[in-house]
Amino acid sequence: MLQKREKVLLLRTFQGRTLRIVREHYLRPSVPCNSPLCPQPAACRNDGKLLSSDVTHYMIPDWKIVQDYLEILEFPELKGIIFMQTACQAVQHQRGRRQYNKLRNLLKDARHDCVLFANEFQQSCYLPRERGESMEKWQSRSIYSAAVWYYHHCQDRMPIVMVTEDEETIQQYGSDTEGVFVVSFKDYLDNFWPDLKAAHELCESILQSRRERENESQESHGKEYAEHLPLEVLEAGIKSGRYIQGILNVNKHRAQTEAFVRLQGASSKDSDLISDILIHGMKARNRSIHGDVVVVELLPKNEWKGRTTALGESDSDDKASGEAPSEPMPTGRVVGILQKNWRDYVVTFPSKEEVQSQGKNAQKILVTPWDYRIPKIRISTQQAEALQDFRVVVRIDSWESTSMYPNGHFVRVLGRIGDLEGEIATILVENSISVAPFSEAQMCEMPVNTPENPWKVSSEEERERKDLRRTHLVFSIDPRGCEDVDDALSVRALDNGSLELGVHIADVTHFVAPHSYIDIEARTRATTYYLADRRYDMLPSILSADVCSLLGGVDRYAVSVMWELDKTSYEIKKVWYGRTIIQSAYKLFYEAAQELLDGNVHVVDDIPEFRDLDEKSRQAKLDELVWAIGKLTDIARHVRAKRDRCGALELEGVEVRVQLDEKKNIHDLIPKQPLEVHETVAECMILANHWVARKIWESFPHQALLRRHPPPHQEFFSELRECAKAKGFFIDTRSNKTLADSLDNANDPNDPIVNKLLRSMATQAMSNALYFSTGSYAEEEFHHYGLALDKYTHFTSPIRRYSDIIVHRLLMAAISKDKKMESKENLFSNKDLEELCRHINNRNRAAQRSQKQSTELFQCMYFKDKDPETEERCISDGVIYSIRTNGVLVFIPRFGIKGAAYLKNKDGLVISCGPDSHCEWKPGSLQRFQDKITSTTTGGESVRFCLFDHVTVRVSVQASRCHSDTIRLEIIRNEPYVVPDAGLCQQGSLLLKSDLVKEVTRSVEEAQLAQEVTVDVIEEDRQKYCQTKGRSLYTLLEEIRDLALLDVSNSYRI
Repeated sequence: MLQKREKVLLLRTFQGRTLRIVREHYLRPSVPCNSPLCPQPAACRNDGKLLSSDVTHYMIPDWKIVQDYLEILEFPELKGIIFMQTACQAVQHQRGRRQYNKLRNLLKDARHDCVLFANEFQQSCYLPRERGESMEKWQSRSIYSAAVWYYHHCQDRMPIVMVTEDEETIQQYGSDTEGVFVVSFKDYLDNFWPDLKAAHELCESILQSRRERENESQESHGKEYAEHLPLEVLEAGIKSGRYIQGILNVNKHRAQTEAFVRLQGASSKDSDLISDILIHGMKARNRSIHGDVVVVELLPKNEWKGRTTALGESDSDDKASGEAPSEPMPTGRVVGILQKNWRDYVVTFPSKEEVQSQGKNAQKILVTPWDYRIPKIRISTQQAEALQDFRVVVRIDSWESTSMYPNGHFVRVLGRIGDLEGEIATILVENSISVAPFSEAQMCEMPVNTPENPWKVSSEEERERKDLRRTHLVFSIDPRGCEDVDDALSVRALDNGSLELGVHIADVTHFVAPHSYIDIEARTRATTYYLADRRYDMLPSILSADVCSLLGGVDRYAVSVMWELDKTSYEIKKVWYGRTIIQSAYKLFYEAAQELLDGNVHVVDDIPEFRDLDEKSRQAKLDELVWAIGKLTDIARHVRAKRDRCGALELEGVEVRVQLDEKKNIHDLIPKQPLEVHETVAECMILANHWVARKIWESFPHQALLRRHPPPHQEFFSELRECAKAKGFFIDTRSNKTLADSLDNANDPNDPIVNKLLRSMATQAMSNALYFSTGSYAEEEFHHYGLALDKYTHFTSPIRRYSDIIVHRLLMAAISKDKKMESKENLFSNKDLEELCRHINNRNRAAQRSQKQSTELFQCMYFKDKDPETEERCISDGVIYSIRTNGVLVFIPRFGIKGAAYLKNKDGLVISCGPDSHCEWKPGSLQRFQDKITSTTTGGESVRFCLFDHVTVRVSVQASRCHSDTIRLEIIRNEPYVVPDAGLCQQGSLLLKSDLVKEVTRSVEEAQLAQEVTVDVIEEDRQKYCQTKGRSLYTLLEEIRDLALLDVSNSYRI
């Protein structure tokens, strides 16, 4: 029997307002206890994760322990942890979404022995708050009461240890109930986990940080920063329009002086401002950190400042540093913080000399974050000297108004500075990417496919699915060596004279049930993370590289979209969606498919499926395959032309392949060359994504997952228009159609690089495409600007994108709805789907950043061991594509690198060129114009650099101890680079050809492993840790290209 109560909640909205909500609160006689000792498992309905049965006690942390020591509770060695609902809600309301989501993920993770107990819904545990009782006392009382109930519920068979930092609670309840112990967290670790050294060190670090914070608060009377305004004042100010809410975005090139607040929520709709708000200097930033949701007060117009247009350290082509002249813009100061989005930060300890220079108390150390945008953090440690050569993870605890820097504590060591594994680990932590091996519970849900027990199609599925194995020529086109084949294609002539085009996608949702352990893990990861030398899969390899992968010659489950087309006009007559069984006849690689398309049939020798055929069968099958590829390409051209007429954009992205030599050193960086067959496959995938989007929206107009790409702000195109104007081209940016046409016409017959750079600049101006729930936007906002489609989604890569898994479930539900059958799919509500979309968008941005950062890491590794003064490969041709007040931005086509080249050095000298065009530094001045910059020496010598000029550039690496290394460019001649050695030139061009990719060897990591173990052991480790790693850098980076080409939006941020 349910008991009804009323509960008053004070909730803070995403826009910063406080809502008072009175809710009906129902109490139940039983809720899931998730204990194997439960005397009534049926009544408790313990159908989820259960606590381990081999523990000596259950541990229940109070609300304060969960808030302050969550990273210790994440240790897998700590077992039998019961998180009370009261403690979890305290974290949600006091520590924000990021910390709360970490706690939720911990509870979902099958690797951790912990459960949630909903004590506030259990009749015997619920305690109303007494009049005059503080929230903290009520929370502790509720958690203790629930601990006593839990002990008796388990029939007094399992001791309960409640852990708290409140001395009064320990004294009051410590000996109150036999079998329920109340102790401090330090005492708990000392008595129950004396040998867990890492937990003790972390606990001491947190305690030391707290003591320092308390001491500093008592000792310091002078304030470094203004106090933040109370929450109710901030909310009233936002509502009245006096204050503006937004997200703080620090300029990494000028982190001490420049930050911007991007308007958010109600502020963005109600304000007359059309640009971001500049926050100039640390004082105006007022202790807010990059990513925080802040409240800003605008300064008077006479105090407004402009953004800096001079090149800063490590400048490249980031949008934040490249926008137009330095005119005054809205400028403000932070008056409060609504949400602190603090995370783990990778830092470097100061050198021994720097420690000594930091002053009297050497235990208080200022560490420098790897991310330029994060201020130095003060931590207390006695290990500073031992850790000065390592990358270390820290967390921020507080930032008081009396302190110049935030206070934090040490968490763990990642690896040595400069070591490949340490630097890769840094990139992962900085992007909040968790790559723990898949758990035993997750792997137990996986299908089996071994020589002794091979996987096969079930008779039940044969009855339910359309069988295409004998009726359709199905084949895939992927990078050479690709393991995770998401998609396959088919085309055939029908008896009625029409054509049938088919796109067949791996049926991942057949193996990944909603809310299963592997589904929760895939949802958390959201995507496969591709780095320069490895990848971290969203799903275990038994699915991604085996049972779900549409490999050649084996039966596989698929979800298919098949269109009936007019045989001449290729107009779509009708479409069919459904689950199928396919057997791919050929697993082609891109280069082979292109050769067949071009009529070169000798490539069949490289296609395994043709090798054992007699001449007659071989010719017949070859003719059939060549016809299919040709017909697919014709259809793709038609589909592309139709999108082009609507304004589809062809944008430019630079992708680079890393090539290793026999000694496993980086031998070369090779820009990838596009093939027409890439576009053929891409167009088929875009077509399928578009039609599936239409289908799921028609069936579920308020809860379909689609992908929108809003039109960019016109001011972002200003630099593109000015650069094109310098070459005599006019770029019309009023719509995607006019932009596409303008870019097509902006061709310099003498320099094809010009059009590539203009398209690249258009890409930079674009907004990011985002997943969204259709119930949250009006239909006119669904449009995809870059692809010129009214509706679009992602359906074609469920092996490596969780969004596609959701779309597959929606499609299956839509098919069931059409058949008036009950759907087996559990669909998200609009609210839950919107929250999931925010998570996936966030993880996609993290994946893009980590891929970019790892590529930059390998670029630096390539040049780091080369002498820029003598090594010929360090000299290259560069093209100027942007002008700044103290230098230019240069693109190097040979390596796909963009970077800054200074025309004025730190000594105040400017660049000068002699009669032979060689450059040197002399006293003088610079004068910047819109499309050029002039350097004039005190002796009257003058040199001019214009947009799209070709110059000779020396490439070197600027090493950094605390941050990532960066590429440094130096103009050494004011003329195009001419390769002096014809042999070297020939070698360079040969390196671009696909047949030399066979020379690519295993990655650096596999090379190191090979020195100690055999290949068999490597394979054993791969199976053990359930992570897929490619056999070579080429394989992995080709997969990245495949991902980009199949998903135009990922590659070009649309």
